[in-house]
Amino acid sequence: MKKLAIILLLVVIFGASVPVFAQISKDKESEYFYVNVPLEKIYPYRAGYVLVYRKGVNKMVQTYVPGNWFYDAGGKAELITLPPGRNWPSLSVYYKEGEFSHIRLYIHRSKAHATWGNIPQNVNIDDRFEGIESIELEF
Repeated sequence: MKKLAIILLLVVIFGASVPVFAQISKDKESEYFYVNVPLEKIYPYRAGYVLVYRKGVNKMVQTYVPGNWFYDAGGKAELITLPPGRNWPSLSVYYKEGEFSHIRLYIHRSKAHATWGNIPQNVNIDDRFEGIESIELEF
């Protein structure tokens, strides 16, 4: 009889607490959502980064990320180095209430990785980094 009473007590306690936990997690939904894009190439440039990713099967798209996004306090970008291994670089674009908020760029520390590229010194693409306020991804 004692065992039955203990089991019933436990069922009542855990049964009553489940809706409370469900309600707590529901109230803590984030106002952010993100889109993660694997990168094919990363080109460092004096004004920022040129990022190349796939659009569909056979098309590559370039996007430009200004360097000052990484350095300003509360900037729009964060650079995160990946640990050694087979992780592939990616770009995560965060939106808050449907509007662009910020990005996180996950890159390999070693510039010898296949995804790092070089832009020749005589190429000037400074104008492509001017006036950028957000990133528009193409799919």
